[in-house]
Amino acid sequence: MPTVTFIEASGESHEVNIDSGTSLMQAAVDNMIEGIVAECGGSCSCATCHCYIEESWVDKVDPASEMEKDLLDCVTAPKDNSRLSCQINVTDAHDGLVAYLPESQF
Repeated sequence: MPTVTFIEASGESHEVNIDSGTSLMQAAVDNMIEGIVAECGGSCSCATCHCYIEESWVDKVDPASEMEKDLLDCVTAPKDNSRLSCQINVTDAHDGLVAYLPESQF
């Protein structure tokens, strides 16, 4: 069971255990992580689960689809490491992954 750390804009961190195959968004919602709103429930249509993947992990998650990239163009303060957490399915290989939550979602 991989462990992922969510870090709020304030610096507060939350380490959670996630079942492999669960999306990063669902793990945040299940663990009541503030900053992941997930209005669309994970259907890649709202961008309210925007996060920043720690630079050292960017190449270790599947690349963003064109639909995800289009939605990321609409987020406040996008960065090169911006992702929609609903589009990242956590596997055992993601043990230790760190996701930063943007200030705009608090």
